[in-house]
Amino acid sequence: MTRAGEETYEAYGRSGPARGEVVVTTEGVPEWLDPVVRAAAAVQPHQLSRFLPPADGGGRQSAVLVLFGEGARGPELLLMERAGTLRSHAGQPSFPGGALDPEDGDPATTGPLRAALREAWEETGLDPSGVQTFGVLPKLYIPVSGFVVTPVLGWWRTPSPVSVVDPAETARVFTVPVADLTDPANRATAVHPSGHAGPAFLVESALVWGFTAGVIDRLLHFAGWERPWDRTREVPLDWRA
Repeated sequence: MTRAGEETYEAYGRSGPARGEVVVTTEGVPEWLDPVVRAAAAVQPHQLSRFLPPADGGGRQSAVLVLFGEGARGPELLLMERAGTLRSHAGQPSFPGGALDPEDGDPATTGPLRAALREAWEETGLDPSGVQTFGVLPKLYIPVSGFVVTPVLGWWRTPSPVSVVDPAETARVFTVPVADLTDPANRATAVHPSGHAGPAFLVESALVWGFTAGVIDRLLHFAGWERPWDRTREVPLDWRA
């Protein structure tokens, strides 16, 4: 993407308030998001994760909304906590998002935009008309669930009320100040019993780890917002995680 928003994708929501034209453009985003805009334009898939989509095209196409807003303490991110009763990633904080529906369209172009906004609306009640999508990161892969995930970057231009829509799927919806995510005191390495280790954030009474923490970690790094932190500080994960 260019700063002037030369490359755009048009997308049309499937239902509800997600209907209407949506484009990916950087025009008008606040200056503090410029480092994220530049990072999104330059980052390569292998710089974000070692887990990349299967070469044979396998995996279930999905998208998440990485939504930046401005709160009482400055820039913040919207997150949600999955219900503890779910079979996949139960109780884990995540970005709003989910699998593409056929009505979302082509996974290679507009589909992820539609899916990210639709899922955010379905899960948090977010009004998509107040969101400006300003970037799309390379597709990544979650081996444990087989999802091929496109992170869609959004600017919460006009904030709307958000809350749990379906308690069977979502335990809570919350925002996290970027200042807390960059605070070294809130950072650690999450270690799974399988031996896998990755970045983690202890914020808002939650342990953010896995795919979500990985995307946040890389965005902070490539945007130049990362502060030195103790990577030897470990947080063990439950075997069910």
